[in-house]
Amino acid sequence: MIRAAFFDIDGTLLSFRTHRVSEGTVRAFDLLHQHGVRTFIASGRPMSLIPPMPLQFDGHCTMNGGYVFVGDQVLVRHPIPQKETDRWLQHCQEKGLSTMVFTEHEMFACNVNAAAMQLRNQLEFEMPPIVPIEKLFGHEAFQLIAVVPPQADAALQEMLPHCRMPRWCEYFTDVIHRDCSKAVGLESLCRHFGIRQEETIAFGDGANDIEMLEWCGIGIAMGNASDTVKAHADRVTASVDEEGILRAVVELLDK
Repeated sequence: MIRAAFFDIDGTLLSFRTHRVSEGTVRAFDLLHQHGVRTFIASGRPMSLIPPMPLQFDGHCTMNGGYVFVGDQVLVRHPIPQKETDRWLQHCQEKGLSTMVFTEHEMFACNVNAAAMQLRNQLEFEMPPIVPIEKLFGHEAFQLIAVVPPQADAALQEMLPHCRMPRWCEYFTDVIHRDCSKAVGLESLCRHFGIRQEETIAFGDGANDIEMLEWCGIGIAMGNASDTVKAHADRVTASVDEEGILRAVVELLDK
């Protein structure tokens, strides 16, 4: 029996081609709700970057599990150690690197460059306020966006030992507390609603979805996911542009 369904946003609910929720996905949510299944967001985005969607959600796992809430009730609040946030900002200031900082309710951008604009264009969001890096020292951060290529990941990990970097894009990597993941966020939501792990399904396409796909009773990778992500899923459905969510939901609910 399925009682909860969790959804990544980019490349899962939202197409990278249209940046919209498809009619099939809306239909899939209707079917899930008709069968009494609760639906949740599980995203690397902060709430301020989650666009309006014609979908109903019972709770939100945001910033890769660093900030999880149901309505006004916060279930998980796990910021990055302040020393490591400031160390990264100091490094960006010295090297001229572009970064974004997600606080509890706000986000900021620093040293915006061409790579940062590629990120903005890929996800089609409004660029957050651009501020001098020195204004962000001492700010509590739940997630950082490090606009660096994959070959910089090892040095970044050494610089920020209490963080992890679930990279899902060549232009940048998310930086979160090492104890955070979407799986941690999902567990807190299930505990809140009294839902067992085996009663859950999850849909995702990125490397930051792997823990979530492994944790849920049924982890479903989108057809547009990489082979690495697919290898960690229980099932693979069609791509986001081929109504992969609807196809999987119809198949699961017919059983």
